[in-house]
Amino acid sequence: MGASRDQLCINTIRTLAIDAIQQANSGHPGLPMGAAPMAYVLWRHHLRHQPENPGWPNRDRFILSPGHGSMLLYALLHLSGYDLSLDDLRAFRQWGSRTPGHPEFGHTAGVETTTGPLGQGAGNAVGMAIAERLLAHRFNRPGQTIVDHCTYALVSDGDLMEGVAAEAASLAGHLRLGKLVYLYDDNGITIDGDTSVAFSGEDVGQRFAAYGWQVQTVEDGDHDLEGIDAALTAARQETTRPSIIIVKTTIGFGSPNRAGTSGIHGSPLGAEEIARTKTALGWDPGAQFLVPDEVRAEFRQAARAGAERAAAWQNLFDAWSQAHPELRREWDCAMAGGLAEGWSEALDALEHPAPVATRKASERALNAAAKGVPSLCGGSADLAASVLTRIKDGGDFNAADGSGRNLHFGIREHAMGAIANGMAYHGGVRPYVGTFFVFSDYMRPAVRLAAMCHLPVIYVWSHDSIGVGEDGPTHQPVEQLASLRAIPGLRVIRPADAVETTGAWKAALEHTGGPTALVLTRQQLPILDGSRVDAVARGAYILSEPPTAARAILIATGSEVSLATAAAAALADSGIPVRVVSMPCWEIFAQQSEEYRNRVLPPALGARVAIEAGVPLGWHQWVGSDGRVIALDHFGASAPATRLFSEFGFSVERVVGEVRELLR
Repeated sequence: MGASRDQLCINTIRTLAIDAIQQANSGHPGLPMGAAPMAYVLWRHHLRHQPENPGWPNRDRFILSPGHGSMLLYALLHLSGYDLSLDDLRAFRQWGSRTPGHPEFGHTAGVETTTGPLGQGAGNAVGMAIAERLLAHRFNRPGQTIVDHCTYALVSDGDLMEGVAAEAASLAGHLRLGKLVYLYDDNGITIDGDTSVAFSGEDVGQRFAAYGWQVQTVEDGDHDLEGIDAALTAARQETTRPSIIIVKTTIGFGSPNRAGTSGIHGSPLGAEEIARTKTALGWDPGAQFLVPDEVRAEFRQAARAGAERAAAWQNLFDAWSQAHPELRREWDCAMAGGLAEGWSEALDALEHPAPVATRKASERALNAAAKGVPSLCGGSADLAASVLTRIKDGGDFNAADGSGRNLHFGIREHAMGAIANGMAYHGGVRPYVGTFFVFSDYMRPAVRLAAMCHLPVIYVWSHDSIGVGEDGPTHQPVEQLASLRAIPGLRVIRPADAVETTGAWKAALEHTGGPTALVLTRQQLPILDGSRVDAVARGAYILSEPPTAARAILIATGSEVSLATAAAAALADSGIPVRVVSMPCWEIFAQQSEEYRNRVLPPALGARVAIEAGVPLGWHQWVGSDGRVIALDHFGASAPATRLFSEFGFSVERVVGEVRELLR
């Protein structure tokens, strides 16, 4: 490496970061200043990417897990030739800019993930490495390796303190993901001061070695570019273990008064300290957003190398396409995130003759769908036997060659969510994951990010209510439906029987613009007269209509729909005609036309009762201010499910009484 030119490039990254943060009067300069050397060596000499084609399928992936240091990534993207100008850097953290405070997926070219919640990016990286291995097994052929790339994640002290990162790293070591590399910015500083105040009792290197990772350390990450380069080379050559490179750095390197302190973590340096810092770095203290010609030339060389690699890959890909036209069609469909023609034939052919738990109906639907969606893969948090998430002829994901569609996440719900997001970010695979519904709480940060980033992850959550029974309140979801419905962009589908469960899977797979949650029962449910597969795609529909004009509407989801139909029959016997509406998905129904919504829930018919075994929060948007909600405002109890439903008021008598009260 040419020391003077390399240092010029590194200092350009640093000064671009501090100038943008100062102009915004907001941001985190410490990480970009300290991590600039390792980031430069990676991007200039190791990362295989093509700025002119950010979506090149065989590019290496780079994740900045501590997203607060976003100006490091933006500076690298600009210098590398991505569509990010100096004016974009000047607009850092401003309304409508392409340089928001934390990197946002789909918003800025070259940003692979939305990061900021610490630890999530580390988990995303594991998911990307899994996706690479799955795709390599599915599409590579002897002499034609079209899928062969690495995933690099820059992680921080904060990332590695978070439990999600520990869960994800443990699984990565178990799976021997040799194309996964963490660069650990070990600067020993957090917002509250030195990490020793809370993070002194463990040796991170030994921890990762115990996980089964290759561990290397660069003691002088501020200056030892050769050491960083050698470690990255060794990491790429290691094929049977993931790698972590512990790089000892100085946060805010170059700042005479604040380097190495928590004071430089999350606030601008100020004009005077910037001038002193630039002087210390050998920079013109009066220059702002300066990019020397030599720096642009250095990064152009990296861009040319990327273009040459991409061109060579394209030649290989074209030859592979000619030799394997059917695989090419599968590739195009998988990479577009689409569904092949006729994909749902096996799903559409399912029959549902008898009562069955919706978790069991989901298993049938999953396996039928898997026949037509070869990119569908996933698993559960050690609960496949109960949540029923196994693709029966799919095989287990093989740590050696990437075969198998069933992933064993272990009891790691938090990481499972982040890993599924990483698989979806990567593309080419359609991930689903499952656990008990009450443990969706462990997954919430990842679910929120999936919704924010429009990732088509499917969540299979079973044991959905007090119907869990004897396991008691710790395992009985009460508030989860309401809390998950509060996440913008997440579709929560709670089917009423096996027919609707088939429709739920169909709707989930057809929805590629965001995540979908399937909320399923442990207990058997009857097949309802009038339930329809296609109706789930409308969110709510008229399940049953009386022969004369309805005087009231019963609205329910999941297991409570059968209660609504029984109550409607009892009311009919007493001369009160009632409409029953099944509402498996609030979010889909809300997106329907006003005409359709008014047809299902006529505004003039205000006598409405909603029934759901969860907290009532949100139901009044559907029943109106004068409507009634039969729900739970407390936790459950340990007893047989039938006794619990009876004790908590989920009975025909209660529903009939509420309707009669409304009609007085």
